Amino acid sequence: MQRVFSGVQPSGDFHLGNYVGAFRQWVADQADHDTFYCVVDLHALTEEIDPAYLRGKTFEAARNLLAAGLDPKVSTIFVQSHVPDHPRLTWLLECTASMGELRRMTQFKAKGRGQETVRVGLFTYPVLMAADILLYDADRVPVGEDQRQHLELAREVAQRFNTRYGETFVVPEAAVPRVGARVLDLQHPDRKMSKSVESPLGTIAMLDGPEDIERKVRKAVTDTDGEMRYAPDEKPGLANLLALLAVATGRRPDVVAAGYTRYGDLKRDVAEALVEMLRPVRERAAALAADPGAVEEVLSAGAARAHEIASVTYARAASAVGLLPSTARRS
Repeated sequence: MQRVFSGVQPSGDFHLGNYVGAFRQWVADQADHDTFYCVVDLHALTEEIDPAYLRGKTFEAARNLLAAGLDPKVSTIFVQSHVPDHPRLTWLLECTASMGELRRMTQFKAKGRGQETVRVGLFTYPVLMAADILLYDADRVPVGEDQRQHLELAREVAQRFNTRYGETFVVPEAAVPRVGARVLDLQHPDRKMSKSVESPLGTIAMLDGPEDIERKVRKAVTDTDGEMRYAPDEKPGLANLLALLAVATGRRPDVVAAGYTRYGDLKRDVAEALVEMLRPVRERAAALAADPGAVEEVLSAGAARAHEIASVTYARAASAVGLLPSTARRS
């Protein structure tokens, strides 16, 4: 059985792009993979964030992952900072990665642009991400296109470490969904749907109710020629709607397009399909909100299992580089 690892930052404000592009695949992978899913709260510290806000959003993110359909009986679900091996392995990998590699990371360039001071953690963030993955001997890592470069760094660092110190890490492969991996903003189809963009009508939250979903889809930007075809480069707004309906109904976008002649009919069906697709998510979220203790139990058990795996990997890597094993006794 292959092992799958992925993580998400603790915004808690998950949207349709998160669900379609990531969480649905995570849920599907549970059936035939050994799956590890992590709320990466340490990554949130690369930028200014209120401590109370971080604690609340970390818990909310975990709760919403469960609402999305992750099953703690078959998946290991945990918070990154609850497993101390993550920062420990990061140091070993920082002593393996190079400054040049990190300078080439496009996300660092984008987030650091125009700032007088940038936190060191923002620069070394991809190394922590590499440690997150390599600790669990992951075979596959579901990632969006914007994280492909970071995964490539993890692969390169793992291969370099293995060459220098002997076979230590599994070198992971990327898994990117072909359809729905990049859900576009309904109002600005030239950019992906994102909570960080001020576009309330363009972003469908994962827990939006039926009325909100219908209103946002009804107002979605299309084009003026009225021609119904799937052409992402020429007709990005329409292509986005067709892709969403395809994902919600299990069909191809070009096949979906053949069934319509009017944009209004398409929007109606897109809204209905999204409402039904997200209905069980909303229902599970409401049940979990009424029982916070259940989420705490999941995270505690998940951290314990994650540490069992991660501590073995860290010990293997530490031994490989020549660190003396600890003989301290724990009471």
